[in-house]
Amino acid sequence: ILKKQIEKSIMVGKYLLNLEEERMMKLELKKWSIEDSDDLVSICNAVSRTYLSNRLPFPYTEDNAKWWLGMVEENEGSNGIFRSISVDDKIVGNISVERKDDVFCKDAEIGYFLLTEYWSKGIMTEAVRQICQIAFDELDILRITGLVYNPNNASKKVLEKNGFAMEGTMKQAVVKDGSIYDLCILGKLR
Repeated sequence: ILKKQIEKSIMVGKYLLNLEEERMMKLELKKWSIEDSDDLVSICNAVSRTYLSNRLPFPYTEDNAKWWLGMVEENEGSNGIFRSISVDDKIVGNISVERKDDVFCKDAEIGYFLLTEYWSKGIMTEAVRQICQIAFDELDILRITGLVYNPNNASKKVLEKNGFAMEGTMKQAVVKDGSIYDLCILGKLR
C-alpha cells in the first residue's frame, strides 16, 4: 500500500496558505532589532519549554533580552543567522542557525521555537526552509545540525521535510525537568 503525504500548507510569495484551515497567513523571517525587546520577552515567557534547552532563562527578563539582542547584533551574518518568525506582522517565534567553532567551524546548529497556538500550521517547516537557505548563502558552512529530544516527533518531521537526515542517537543524553531523553542528531549538507 502506498501512502501519499498531502501537504497541509503552500507558500505563495510571503503568504502561507494553510489548506486545513483555508486561511492565508503572512509569514516573514525578520532580523531582530532592539525595538523587538518587549516582543522577545513576551514570547520567551509564553513558549512551551518542554523540549527546549535550559539555555533560555525563565522568567525571561528585559536584561536577558538586552543581552541576547546585543549578541545577535554582534554575530549576525558572521557566526549566525538570527530571525524572528512573524505571522500577520506579529512575532510568534524565533529561529537561528549558529556556527560552531574549533574543528566544527564548518557546521552550524539550528534552533527554533514557536508559540503553541501556531503549531501544526506549516509555519515552522517554512521557517526552517528559509533560514537554511539564508545560512548556506551567508555563512561559511558545509552543514547544519539539528538536535531533537526523542519524544519531539513534530520537530523531527519539520527537519526531515527540509532535507535533514537522521544521523544517529545519543542514548540518555538529555535530562530535562526530571525526564531522561535520547538525543536525535539530524544533519543537512550544503
